[in-house]
Amino acid sequence: MRGKTFRVVRWIFAVGIVIGLVAALAGCTPEESGAGDVVGQGYVSGDGSVQTYDAGERKGPVAIAGTDFEGEDVDTVDWAGDVVVVNTWYAACAPCRAEAPDLVDLAGSKDGVQFLGINTEDAAGAAQAFQRTFEVPYPSIEDRTGTVIAGLNGVVPLQAVPTTVVLDQEGYVAARVIGQVEGSTLEALIDDVLAEAA
Repeated sequence: MRGKTFRVVRWIFAVGIVIGLVAALAGCTPEESGAGDVVGQGYVSGDGSVQTYDAGERKGPVAIAGTDFEGEDVDTVDWAGDVVVVNTWYAACAPCRAEAPDLVDLAGSKDGVQFLGINTEDAAGAAQAFQRTFEVPYPSIEDRTGTVIAGLNGVVPLQAVPTTVVLDQEGYVAARVIGQVEGSTLEALIDDVLAEAA
């Protein structure tokens, strides 16, 4: 009887270790998986949750500036009066790859809307390969130092990659999606902001 009790206790202990390991691995950040953390913020994939902000409660305005992977300067101030969609991504991110076709389709179909990527992980070669694969028509800022993301933290938290933010025509945060965004959801968010100005 005592040997059987010992085996049961040992089995329960082993199950506890396995559960602990699964929980630890589920919370891995890119740094822990070898991809690199962004300013120590522990980026993980989000669940696609959507947050919208009424005009009176929006934070901002947000201005984003940097250099894209082709070496060109990009500044959202140049897009004043347009809706701006900002998307964080990196090439090896599975949800980023899954949502890329929808972002590309929307970027080419909406007047008065600008798209901007922020890449926190990749060197130019990997980022440009991603952009060629998905025929991305809009610029992406290289932000491996985390400077651009850090500058946004007081206005809109970007804890997950991907995160998509919709800025209204004055640069204020109108909506945020943490995790992979569905094309229809993003289109509805953009259309709502466009309708405000109409």
